[in-house]
Amino acid sequence: MNIAIDGRAANWYRGTGIGTYTYQLINNLNQIDFLNNYLVFLPEEFHFEKEFRNNFKTNIAKQSSLNNFWEEIRVPNVLSENDMDLYHIPQNGVGLSGNISCKKVITLHDIIPLRMPETCSDRYLKIFNEDMPGIIEKCDGIITVSNFSKEDICKEFNFPREKIFVTYLAAEDIYKPLNKEECRYYLQERYGIEGDFLLYVGGFSPRKNILGLIEAFELLHHKYNKKLSLVVTGKKGISYETYKEKAINLGVEDKVLFTDFIPLEDMPIFYNAAKVFVYPSYYEGFGLPPLEAMACGTPVVASTETSIPEVCGDSALLSNPTSTEDICLKILSLLENQDLYKSLIRKGLVHTASFNWKKTAYDTLDAYKSI
Repeated sequence: MNIAIDGRAANWYRGTGIGTYTYQLINNLNQIDFLNNYLVFLPEEFHFEKEFRNNFKTNIAKQSSLNNFWEEIRVPNVLSENDMDLYHIPQNGVGLSGNISCKKVITLHDIIPLRMPETCSDRYLKIFNEDMPGIIEKCDGIITVSNFSKEDICKEFNFPREKIFVTYLAAEDIYKPLNKEECRYYLQERYGIEGDFLLYVGGFSPRKNILGLIEAFELLHHKYNKKLSLVVTGKKGISYETYKEKAINLGVEDKVLFTDFIPLEDMPIFYNAAKVFVYPSYYEGFGLPPLEAMACGTPVVASTETSIPEVCGDSALLSNPTSTEDICLKILSLLENQDLYKSLIRKGLVHTASFNWKKTAYDTLDAYKSI
């Protein structure tokens, strides 16, 4: 097969779920596939960790505005000239050009704009509502990242179930157990974070339930008699002031630390140094952070909702995200029960090892063949 992939998100959105997925998919296809030919659309001066094999070539994706994959790239002529059999858009199909004669497949990670529109930016909501029905109609197949998302997409768009393919995501290789004391020392020196802490990693969208997490932490503060802080990572979005105000109103502002953006290379250090990782999200198409935490040997408290139980299995304590009391008690049970704590670490390490980017690439190849 001759396969074209829009790889722009691998550069511009590296460190996000979609960016990590796009990078690792292309990176691992390059490592496992010697037979098919690939044309990868990329921005200028971007390189993967390994040189592309001879069956891979790149095409510079030129756009009218920098770092903006909302706009389509002009690919129909390039696809025709290179006799492509299939064109894959990994970022929810956004940017899919018209007049493409080959098979078209998108990775639709979730349909959050339809389920929780109040948690999305106006721009993304407008694009999703106006463009997605037409994008779906053009598709010959859809790849998604969980069985939960598969059923959600099938019901919402009445898309044939047999044409939706599930390929799980995985923690990247940088996420692994490190020396905990060295990690804590590094965070103290670099970020001023001292002592034991709970960790949240993810976006600042309201669907991530950071307000509920702060409320649960305040409850925990009265039940747990050892020093403990809450570290919230991620670029401070428009919701930051709301979260900060919540911490102030609850009297825990000195114990809730907002780090702002963290470089990718420091993320394994945060995971390793954390006492417990907490992920109380209301809605996820997949949800990578719990797997990343498990891969670092950190126990996880996560949500009972959407795809999260599917991804975490029995290797995390699951709590009702609408109940701050339940979130608090699940965290407390981990902190006070060392047997449970150690058991979840062991389970998490075994569990996350079953998610592998090479398997993602092989499953994607199977989807390509079927489509």
